[in-house]
Amino acid sequence: MSTPHADVDDADRLARVKLSSAIEPGDLRVTGLVDELGAVKVLDYLEAAGEVESHWGFGIGQELARADSARLLEQAAVVGIRFIIPGDPEWPYRLADLRDVGALHERGGEPVGLWVRGAGDLTQLGANAVAVVGSRAATDYGMQQATELSRELAATGHTVVSGLAYGVDQAAHRGALIADGPTIAVLPGGVDRPYPAAHAQLLEAIAERGLVVSEAPPGAGPTRTRFLARSRIVAGLSEGTVVVEGALRSGALNTAHWTTNLHRPLMGVPGPVSSAASTGVNQLIRLGQASMVTTAQDVITDVTTRAARGDGGAKQLDESFVPGPVRSTQRAIPTPAAGASAPRR
Repeated sequence: MSTPHADVDDADRLARVKLSSAIEPGDLRVTGLVDELGAVKVLDYLEAAGEVESHWGFGIGQELARADSARLLEQAAVVGIRFIIPGDPEWPYRLADLRDVGALHERGGEPVGLWVRGAGDLTQLGANAVAVVGSRAATDYGMQQATELSRELAATGHTVVSGLAYGVDQAAHRGALIADGPTIAVLPGGVDRPYPAAHAQLLEAIAERGLVVSEAPPGAGPTRTRFLARSRIVAGLSEGTVVVEGALRSGALNTAHWTTNLHRPLMGVPGPVSSAASTGVNQLIRLGQASMVTTAQDVITDVTTRAARGDGGAKQLDESFVPGPVRSTQRAIPTPAAGASAPRR
């Protein structure tokens, strides 16, 4: 496990801890400003906004007033949770790509930091990481395919990234663990809160053999917004994404869209033409938006050859496959509202 980098400014780390505790994960207004101005200046700006009720950051500023960064870090450390930020040796370099790929469902940007639980090192485990995602209401076929594919990937030295949900996610994590390989669970809530609760034992096994990661601080519960933000972290940590089952409006297609925007290989395991659970992934394959894979070797070939080529290996994903609002490709950098203090310099 890596320790915080000595070159990372303590003030920057504490500012990011405080921001993480007050904002919703992937709030592009904040992640964009942090990218442009730095965490300390953005924290000052939002704390001042907490005194201006009409300001867009008023609610965040109110939350910041109640946050204690040092205490949060101490409490997290007691239960084996650490907070990593850009500049730490453990910070995955791939996440920087999220700065320039716009937004989806008003979520986007490189996270201000990540809460991490487990003995592994995120940089090392993420070096050969592949996301395996799919339907929560998976069929027996989908569960079998996800388990076997993930087992084979783990056996060849790849880390399996998924979201600990029912269905395909669960099968993906278990497949990696069966092979005694590492796996990373990216949660919509705090890394100390298994979701779903029925996966508490699975979460403990992942923390022992791999890592549990979240943008949300310890103790935070899952929300729809946090699920949507989580998808970009799953895609951002991985060399490529495999979709195993997914209906036309499946949430797994949110991760697929992020993968395409990041210009990384998007792959799909074909399903029976009679299965509603496979309509979305079959359509991605038919339209050439995802390559068809049936074995771990197919996945490894796609990741190595297409990543080296630099085109991601997929066409632009059809917006109709993405549940909810259409994404915006513009960075949402807000301007100070009238009467609000500018960032103190």
